[in-house]
Amino acid sequence: MPLKLQRTELLRSTNYIAGEWSEAAGRKLDVTDPATGALIAQVPDSGATQARAAADAAHSAFASWRKVPAKQRAQIIKRWNDLVMAHQDDLGTLVSLEQGKPLAEGKGEIAYAASYIEWFAEEATRANGEIIPAPVAGRRMFAIKEPVGVVAAITPWNFPAAMIARKIAPALAAGCTVICKPAEDTPLTSLALVRLAEEAGVPPGVLNVVTASRERTPEVVDAWLDDPRVRKITFTGSTPVGKHLARRSADTLKKLSLELGGNAPFIVFEDADLDAAVEGLMASKFRNGGQTCVCPNRVFVQSSVHDAFADKLAARVGGLEVGPASEASSQIGPMINARAVEKIERHVQDAVARGAKVLVGGKRLTQLGAQYFAPTVLVGADATMACAGEETFGPVVPLTRFETEAEVIAAANDTPFGLAAYFYSTDIRRVWRVADALESGIVGINEGALAAEAAPFGGVKESGYGREGSVHGLEDYMHTKYVCQGQLD
Repeated sequence: MPLKLQRTELLRSTNYIAGEWSEAAGRKLDVTDPATGALIAQVPDSGATQARAAADAAHSAFASWRKVPAKQRAQIIKRWNDLVMAHQDDLGTLVSLEQGKPLAEGKGEIAYAASYIEWFAEEATRANGEIIPAPVAGRRMFAIKEPVGVVAAITPWNFPAAMIARKIAPALAAGCTVICKPAEDTPLTSLALVRLAEEAGVPPGVLNVVTASRERTPEVVDAWLDDPRVRKITFTGSTPVGKHLARRSADTLKKLSLELGGNAPFIVFEDADLDAAVEGLMASKFRNGGQTCVCPNRVFVQSSVHDAFADKLAARVGGLEVGPASEASSQIGPMINARAVEKIERHVQDAVARGAKVLVGGKRLTQLGAQYFAPTVLVGADATMACAGEETFGPVVPLTRFETEAEVIAAANDTPFGLAAYFYSTDIRRVWRVADALESGIVGINEGALAAEAAPFGGVKESGYGREGSVHGLEDYMHTKYVCQGQLD
């Protein structure tokens, strides 16, 4: 049956600037269901005018919001968390409608998003400074934490609730104000979350959202990059865009948090529990149909257990149910858009042309719709294939044989990216050797589900810098002021 909202007013179709839900004159952006192509809503295709208005509102609100006591900010954010969880079904439905993931995953994402809101509500009252022992008599020295100012958040389409929550919640907790540009494919979840933040008592101008198409996004973001009042950019997305933001931010020396592309290795050693490794790979790879930045992109299996692991994995992958979110049995939904499917198909065809073999899947599921691709297992993958060097961002598992630990560590690190890495082993000495050797910001050891609000999330190398979640996530929205008082004797 079709997915429907119980509280229809959560389906917003306008910008939110200075506490007002406002239209943008001119063009509209269609938001469609990736499962069917059906139109869900139209939102403003905003430009520089709306971007500057949002920055004006955030700048005006910052002076008062930063002075709101931390406990009071925490109470507002906690009310936001409570409202998000009270509307989990509707918000999960919105996620599934515009992003395509199965309904159970959509609702699960809402709980995941709320965990960040709750965490930072609690962290708001713990932004402690320090008293520094003075080197001379008659002096007191302090380090004080202060909000950086106006924050511009640019979020991706694959987790439209979680990504906005883990950027906005720490910003509000720190005392910053926010201007946000959600992904063009999935703006409705972000707008619904902001509607609930408004209901929770976030004051006008503290949180502002501007929607825009892919074509007009540079116009919106450039207005914020050029504005010296915008003191921080937080972005999740591709490495090329992240590099552009870093270059352009240099003119006004903005603070940056960049969570960029990944090329995660998943290593199965011969001493691994193979059943556990299969389950871990299923959890990490097929969440959201493989459309996650930390999902394994290259799977290395030691030769002595390769065939047994491949057989077990193919059996599990072949049993996955593919279908729209409206079907309760669906485990894999459609890909987000036509470009995504074309890239997945290109990677599979390239791998097969270079000698890989398809164990299961390997094709579009056109009987379901234009944007479905069968969960796929390939064997015989190697470093010459496109799927080894590019992030596939889809339900494709390429298996590569390896012989030695040294060989696989070199292969795993042979990428400019370093967001997540996974490995399975029961040898405790190997566990710590490999964990130390992997060049990655996140490492899963005998575990495929890594994300947690209490953990620092972020990468190294060209996967970016800065951390989201944990106490470190709050630090990224604050700076340190040194205060020295003399003549106290």
